Amino acid sequence: MTAVLASPLAPARPLLKSGTARRLARVRAAVVTLDVLALVLAAVLAVGLKFGFATWPPADVDRLTGVPLVDFGWVVPTWLATLALAGAWSPRTLARGGDELKALVRGSLAGAGVVAMAAYLVDYDMSRGYFALTWGIGTTGLLLERYAVRRVVARLRRNHRLVNRMVVVGDPVAVSELGAALARRPDLGYRVVGACVEASDPSFPVPVLGRPGAAVEACREHHADTLLIASGSFSSSVDLRQVGWELEDTDIDLIVVPNLIDVAGPRIRLRPVAGLPFVHVEPPQVAQALRRGKAAFDRVGAGLLLLLFAPVLLAVAVAVKLDDGGPILYRHRRIGLDGQEFGLWKFRSMVPDAATRHAALVDTRGESPLLFKLPADPRVTRVGAVLRRWSLDELPQLLNVLAGQMSLVGPRPQVAAEVACYSPAMHRRLRVRPGMTGLWQVSGRSELTAADAERLDLSYVENWSMAADLAILARTARAVLRGDGAW
Repeated sequence: MTAVLASPLAPARPLLKSGTARRLARVRAAVVTLDVLALVLAAVLAVGLKFGFATWPPADVDRLTGVPLVDFGWVVPTWLATLALAGAWSPRTLARGGDELKALVRGSLAGAGVVAMAAYLVDYDMSRGYFALTWGIGTTGLLLERYAVRRVVARLRRNHRLVNRMVVVGDPVAVSELGAALARRPDLGYRVVGACVEASDPSFPVPVLGRPGAAVEACREHHADTLLIASGSFSSSVDLRQVGWELEDTDIDLIVVPNLIDVAGPRIRLRPVAGLPFVHVEPPQVAQALRRGKAAFDRVGAGLLLLLFAPVLLAVAVAVKLDDGGPILYRHRRIGLDGQEFGLWKFRSMVPDAATRHAALVDTRGESPLLFKLPADPRVTRVGAVLRRWSLDELPQLLNVLAGQMSLVGPRPQVAAEVACYSPAMHRRLRVRPGMTGLWQVSGRSELTAADAERLDLSYVENWSMAADLAILARTARAVLRGDGAW
């Protein structure tokens, strides 16, 4: 295919700054103001905590060379400068989660280093206590402030405000996959307004705005501020370079997406080679999830949690027994690491004959047994409904973790009938120990479809890291307290 494009020497028609860009600029200005206030407040609190709040400036600090008049006047501006250089206010990192966090931490560490080095070189006598307090309070304040801003921005985006209008170029399959991936995360702020493809059927999920060669014109006509290039877009790199020329002097962002789905950022490295962008993809991290460090963390964590929740375990056991007089615990056969079967412990939350009624419910509903759950299951007892609402029925699985049959974090263990329904790709989830909680549990729990749960479980296995486990544990606590998707 040869795309019909404008001459590279033709002047680009500038695009006026979009409404979204103007609103994001106002958000950026507000964030800069909040950052300044957070750092000033940190400096003031550090002075008070170190030297006392009774007088200002403190009585034991010289007015000409002390903290209030000198340190306060250059420490904060230096910190702000290093934040700016680290990209903490860049539109591409603002309210973007991990990238924003890295920029804040990187800028704060750089600021601390610059201040410490400058004080040493000029032999400036700075209080170490003041220095430590300022950076400790200031960094914490910045992180909390940005978290609050990110929550507000995500809510606005879910309500279709602060949304980047996007035109996608590529083959129909790639465009459909990208559209579905972005639709799952409305908080990211991308809205696909149309696609430029060679051919599509009437059931194509997004409006077709023309062929790939008309992508830039489609952005102008539909007031899009982002052009996303997917696989199958152009037959040569020359055509793609031409698109970049056409976007020169416009307000349209150009994003090129390789044909990689659900690959975590730490596994991707971009390296220019002979003028070509080589994308290096590290192999899946499944082997790392079986290392001794994770096993030790699981067992130590499970032991501490059993001690912490001992009173809760006792109270739940009494409640289950008094409810209907049946057994307290329920041991269910599940499939674990490498397809090995083991007995999973739970507090009983259903009537004693729940297992015999399972097949009848599946037949009545006409659904697949894979991840089969009902929002109002008639087999759940009164106490069981409360236990499930707060996930208290899962606490005995800490014993399975201590025995090495499960992990604190991992794909949920399933029964043999569900494993028999696995697609070939789903068998990869058996290459790690099953977990008490996992990625799909903190991403919607029972409200997710089987396809979404499969995608998240495979993503966890392929992209495992200890940091991801800690993040999932933190999100689990929030999901349990809110009761999101719990049936």
